[in-house]
Amino acid sequence: MGIENLNEWTAKVNALKKYTTNILALEKVKIFAGSTMQTICQVGREDPRRVFHSLKVGFSLTLVTLLYLMEPLFEGIGQNAIWAVMTVVVVLEFTAGATLCKGLNRGLGTFLAGSLAFLIEYIAQKTGHVYRAIFIGTAVFVIGAAATYMRFYPYIKKNYDYGVVIFLLTFNLITVSSYRVHNVLKIAHERFYTIAIGCGICLLMSLLIFPNWSGQDLHNSTVSKLQGLANSIEACVNEYFSNDTIDEDKEKSLEDPIYKGYKAVLDSKSTDETLALHASWEPPHSIHCYRLPWQQYVKLGDVLRHFGYTVVALHGCIQTQIQTPKSVRALFKDPCIRVAAEVTKALMELAESIKNHRQCSPEILSDHLHQALQDLDTALKSQPRLFLGSKATNAKTNMYALAAATAREKSSQNYGASLSSVKTDTSALLKWKSQRVREQGKEADKKMLRPTLSKISVTSLEFSEALPFAAFASLLVEAVARLDLVIEEVEELGRVANFREFDSSNDRVVVICQKPEMGNAAPSKNNLPSHGPE
Repeated sequence: MGIENLNEWTAKVNALKKYTTNILALEKVKIFAGSTMQTICQVGREDPRRVFHSLKVGFSLTLVTLLYLMEPLFEGIGQNAIWAVMTVVVVLEFTAGATLCKGLNRGLGTFLAGSLAFLIEYIAQKTGHVYRAIFIGTAVFVIGAAATYMRFYPYIKKNYDYGVVIFLLTFNLITVSSYRVHNVLKIAHERFYTIAIGCGICLLMSLLIFPNWSGQDLHNSTVSKLQGLANSIEACVNEYFSNDTIDEDKEKSLEDPIYKGYKAVLDSKSTDETLALHASWEPPHSIHCYRLPWQQYVKLGDVLRHFGYTVVALHGCIQTQIQTPKSVRALFKDPCIRVAAEVTKALMELAESIKNHRQCSPEILSDHLHQALQDLDTALKSQPRLFLGSKATNAKTNMYALAAATAREKSSQNYGASLSSVKTDTSALLKWKSQRVREQGKEADKKMLRPTLSKISVTSLEFSEALPFAAFASLLVEAVARLDLVIEEVEELGRVANFREFDSSNDRVVVICQKPEMGNAAPSKNNLPSHGPE
């Protein structure tokens, strides 16, 4: 009976363990499914255009699949319908400019490669079988080397690199296949038609059905970068003068609002250049008759990145190990906060002017900013001892340090001399012991001397407490100086893009549709149009 009860209890325990394991596995599956769904929904909430783009890609693939599914279309095109599917997958991008760039590159590369391959085939047919192989091999080598070398040209690399790759691929497929396959010209025609069908569907979906414009993305990105820098400066200065202690976990967190504000600016170079390139392929898509100078947005992005480096340095002042006492910081709190507020206000005004396609206010730098800088300068000059220290105290401390070092050095020398002058007739063992004692004494003196001198040299820097704030204040003034460069670049953008003039009486201007001057000369004020956002 005892063994039967033991077996029964063992079976119950195993069943309970199995049930618990199943429950835990089910809970893990539920947690994983919930987190996955939350991530999927978060991606769509961040930018609803992603949902529409996914639907457009699915619908486009369904259209090209009809080339296989419908019997009349399949008989006319055949197995080459797969090229239309591949074209849709490769060409259909998120924005209309990227789709146009890749679609036109693919179409142009395919057309040129096919035309050149037909010419090579026509010439090769006039020669014998052996000479035909030599001619085709030579043509492949020359065209392949020349096309690859062209890819190193900056203009070709920037605008037509994908087209050159498609040209090489198509040319080699047709030319090499023509040596063994007799109906290669027919196959090339069918492939060209299917690629044209795929490109046409991609352009139709990108330009006419919920289009996403690269130019508008670049425009909105520039506005958000200005706003992010403004928020970062304001939050940075407020946190520096706050009475709360700085949380170390918050310093290292990527969710820090200060870090998020300038990170988007520092990481935007590649994105800005790509968006500007794709925007240059897009047709004018607004109610106005011209496109904006997208390269001017790239120049403005470069200036904003240089401004962002100052914000990074300001943020670093908050996280340094040596901090100025709060009592010292409080002496300069008011003028620093006012300077930061004026810089933030100016950046927000610049963002608003670009967002509304109008020129910025001529009085964007108000007298309040100059007054705040003057007050900060006065406050710094009123506390010279914080930054320069006491000359008398420094001289006395340096004298004590020199005296201590000299005394230590003399003591070491006298001790070594006394040991070396001892002459006895004792055994070699006693002599060896005396040498060991002398060497150990010298090493001990050196070890004592180094920390003493190091400690004296550090404590003699009486201005070290105010030094971190001096760096913070200088960076804040540097931000004001770099703000002038940002304003100049925004004003240049407004002139070249022909933004409407700033009107303090609230937008009572006449809309004049005129192509902006893309050169260095600025358009006259009488020809500047007035229009709202695209």
